[in-house]
Amino acid sequence: MAEIVAGSRDPSIGRTQPAPLSSEYVKSWRFIAICTVLLLINAFSQIDRILPFILAEKIKADLSLSDTQMGLLTGVAFAVCYALLSLPLARAADRGSPRLVLVSCVLIWSVMTTLGGFAASFMFLALTRFGVAFGEAGAVPAGHALIARKIEPERRGLAIGLFAMGIPLGTMAGFAAGGAIADIFGWRVVLMGAGAIGVLIGFLTILVAGPTPRLHVTATGNEPFLRTSLNLLSAPAFRWLFLGTIFLGFAGAPFYAFSVPFLIRTHDFTATEVGVFFGLLQGLMGIVGTLGGGRWFDHAVRSGSGRLLGPPAVLFLAASVTTTAALFAPAGWMSIALFVPSMLSFSFMLPWGFGAAHLVAGPGRQAQASSLVMTGSGLIGPALGPLFVGMVSDAASAADIPNGLALGLLIVPLASILSGLALLAANHRVSAFLRQR
Repeated sequence: MAEIVAGSRDPSIGRTQPAPLSSEYVKSWRFIAICTVLLLINAFSQIDRILPFILAEKIKADLSLSDTQMGLLTGVAFAVCYALLSLPLARAADRGSPRLVLVSCVLIWSVMTTLGGFAASFMFLALTRFGVAFGEAGAVPAGHALIARKIEPERRGLAIGLFAMGIPLGTMAGFAAGGAIADIFGWRVVLMGAGAIGVLIGFLTILVAGPTPRLHVTATGNEPFLRTSLNLLSAPAFRWLFLGTIFLGFAGAPFYAFSVPFLIRTHDFTATEVGVFFGLLQGLMGIVGTLGGGRWFDHAVRSGSGRLLGPPAVLFLAASVTTTAALFAPAGWMSIALFVPSMLSFSFMLPWGFGAAHLVAGPGRQAQASSLVMTGSGLIGPALGPLFVGMVSDAASAADIPNGLALGLLIVPLASILSGLALLAANHRVSAFLRQR
């Protein structure tokens, strides 16, 4: 695998950029320290992102906001800002210091979260949420660039998995602690406290990450980031992976937006029951998927086979079958159990998708590759997928068709099938791409 991890060829002009020297990779406790701080960063990024969902009713009442205004704060505007800003921030991390970009992003979103606690109007709160989106847009790409500079290739899957594990941990902590603290101290204290902790984590990152030497940039490395993105997308291996992430967005966003309402409406669960059983399973599968997926990806890289997207593809195809069965299962516990493969597939994909994208992109482009993967999964599907489910459910209810929400949620297994097929195509092309190097 030496030829696979030593550098990467530009898909348009075929030049190679040098990888970091092996002596620059961290060992033992530094590896643990960097992975720990990255996990904390991702966890608090997720907490700060979901707090408005948890605090929505209290914020609405205090600031006299409408549901439409709350939707603008938490919906499409945030997603578009997050997705579009990630590309230039990723470029900055690739071409400069990923530590500097990462720390700056953490401090920006943490300060903006804190300022949100002082909001007295919709406009002020909206501006702070845009600030949160700005900061969080660069966190994952810069974190992945730091991993690529500091951690040897054979352990990057585990590092990416630990980084990604912050998402389920942050979700569980945010929902559990955010609501409880808000009930006692109010929503403003929650935002201020979360932001203050984020600032501390930002300064901790400066100490733990250490200096990050710049990569030598070839003449082609100075091309505009949009052209670099187009060059990446012109490579069949990356293009099929990107297509798979788009379908992933159409599967994941509706699943998490409507699974809980489906279980409550169809199987008469209470919100507390769903929160306990569904929420705990979702968090557990998130941890198992990110850690297990990361270790498995590292093993696949060490084996030298180049088959780096087959396992998640197969899991998505299996999840499409179980999710379809879950939507029409006669008992609630059966539905929840049959949802588990989908929960696992979404988290399992993270280290495989990002890791394969990094290998295809090569040194000096890992952050931009991560940004494109995030844009694929986080822009189109989350914006349109839940809307489609809601429209189908409303139409079914108007026509007196029972279980209309289940009919709308059929987009989840359909998108999972398409994602699995795209990843199988990407798997073949990634293998061929790496053999040619």
